[in-house]
Amino acid sequence: MSQTEAIPGSSLDAARRTRELAEAADGRTVDVLVVGLGATGAGAALDAAARGLDVVAVDAHDLAFGTSRWSSKLIHGGLRYLASAQFDVAHESAVERGVLMTRTAPHLVAAQPFVLPLTPMVSTAQASIAWAGLRAGDMLRLAARTPRQVLPAPRRLSATEARHLAPSVRASGLRGGLLSWDGRVTDDARLVTALARTAAAHGARVLTRVRVLELAGTGARVRDELTGEEGEIRARAVINAAGVWAGGLVDGIRIRPSRGTHLVLRSRRLGELPAGLHIPIPGETNRFVLVLPQGDGRVYVGLTDEPVEGGIPDVPEVPETDIGFLLDVLGSALDTPVARDEVVGAFAGLRPLLDTSTGGAPIRTSDVSRRHAVLTSPDGVTTVVGGKLTTYRRMAQDAVDAAAGARGLAVPPSRTAALPLVGAAAPERLRALPVPRRLVRRHGTEAAAVHALTIDDPGLAGPVLPGHPVTRAELLWAVRHEGALDESDLLDRRTRIGLVDEDREAALAVAREVLAQEAHSSRRMSPRTR
Repeated sequence: MSQTEAIPGSSLDAARRTRELAEAADGRTVDVLVVGLGATGAGAALDAAARGLDVVAVDAHDLAFGTSRWSSKLIHGGLRYLASAQFDVAHESAVERGVLMTRTAPHLVAAQPFVLPLTPMVSTAQASIAWAGLRAGDMLRLAARTPRQVLPAPRRLSATEARHLAPSVRASGLRGGLLSWDGRVTDDARLVTALARTAAAHGARVLTRVRVLELAGTGARVRDELTGEEGEIRARAVINAAGVWAGGLVDGIRIRPSRGTHLVLRSRRLGELPAGLHIPIPGETNRFVLVLPQGDGRVYVGLTDEPVEGGIPDVPEVPETDIGFLLDVLGSALDTPVARDEVVGAFAGLRPLLDTSTGGAPIRTSDVSRRHAVLTSPDGVTTVVGGKLTTYRRMAQDAVDAAAGARGLAVPPSRTAALPLVGAAAPERLRALPVPRRLVRRHGTEAAAVHALTIDDPGLAGPVLPGHPVTRAELLWAVRHEGALDESDLLDRRTRIGLVDEDREAALAVAREVLAQEAHSSRRMSPRTR
C-alpha cells in the first residue's frame, strides 16, 4: 500500500454501495445477512466474512447510527460486574479489553488514567471499598493476561498529586485520591467504521441506507432509502443485530432499553485534565459519574442509567432531569459548580438490555445483567442483544456460531481475536509515523494517507471550524473511503463535531462543500478502483 492509499479493498463509498446493493438483490443467495451496523452488527459481518462466508450487512441509516456512537468511549475491564457477582461477565470484559488494546485495535484503544478524588463526600469506608475494587480490577487484568505496560497498576495519591491530575477538584478537605487505569476508545463510531471497513476488505458487502421491511430466516425484503426501490436479499443464515430495534424485526424479543446520558462541556471550563475523573454517586456503592477529556476541546460528563418506556426514537432526547442529576454529582467535587448554560451539548444512548422479567416487582435497569444473549427464532433468525461495546467481538462470534449452527453451515472457528482492524499496527510502528499524533489516534497507519491529502492540496489542511482540530482532509477521506454519504454522516459520526449544535451549524457549509466537490470530481473522472 502506498502512503496515499487506503487499505486494499476496505474503501466504502457511494459507487461501491450502489454496485453491491444491486449484487445483493439480484436473486443470488448469500451465506449470511446481518441486519444492523453498530459495533455488534459490523463485528458479526467481519467475523463471518473472515471465516470465508459470503456476507451482506445492511442498516437503515448509517454506520454507528444507534447506540454504538453514544457510549462513554470506555473499553471497560468489567470491574463493576464483580460487585454484583457477575464474574463471567467481568472476566469476559477484561479479556476483550485486552484483545482490543494489544491485538485488534491498539491505534484506537489505549490506557486512560482516572482519579477518584477523596473529598469529604467520600467516607473512609467508601474509600477502602473503592480501593479494594481497584485492586480486584487489577487482578482481572492479570487473569486476562493484559501486560502491565499496557495497563499500569492502581495506586494511592496524595492530595497534591490528586490536585495535579484533577486541578478543578475542590481542594478544601481533599485527603488524596485513587489512581486507576482502564481502556478508552478514541471514538466509538470510528471503531465501528474500522470494523465495517475491515469486513469489506474481507469481501462483505456493507450497505447503509437499506431498511429491512420484513425479516425471515431465509432473508429479507428491503428498501433502498436513497431511491425508494424495494427488493429482496436471500440468505442461508440471518443475524438480527439491530440493537434496541431488534424486537421490531423478530417476534418474541423483548428489549428493556436503558438510557445513558452524557453532557458535553468546553475543556476550558474544567481546565487542563491530565486524567479523567470518577466521582462517586451519593448513596451508590459501585456507580460513578465519569469526567472524560476528549482532546478536541471538549469534555464528556456521564452517565445515567434510566429505564425508557414507549417507542424507540432514532435519536434519543436528553431530559432536563438527567442533565440536572449529572451537574449535581459533578458539582459535589468541583471548586466551582458547572452552570446549566455552560453545558454546550448533551447526548443519550439506549442500551439494548434483554427483558427477562417475569412480572414481579420492577428492578432498576442499572441492576439488569449486561450478559449478552443469542436467541434463534422458530423460523431461523438469530438475534443478538444485550452486552456492551467492550464485548462486541465476543457477541459477534457467538452470533455467527449460532446462526451457522441453526442453518447447518459448516464454518471454521472465529479468527477475529487475532485479526487487526484497518489502521492497526504495533505501538512502535504507530509512534514512528511522521504525521500528527491526533491523526494516528483516529486513523492508525492510514494517518499518513489522510495527511498526504493536505500535501497534494494545502487547502485541505485547514480546520473545518475554528478551534476544532478536524480538517477538511478528514472529511474528504470519510467520503472517499469511510462510506459517508451526507453531511450528517460527516459531522455526527465520522467526526463528532455535531455533538455541539453551535459547532455543527458552523461546519455545515464546509461539509456540504466537500461533498459537492467530491461528487463533481467523481462525475468528471472515470470509475476508480479503491
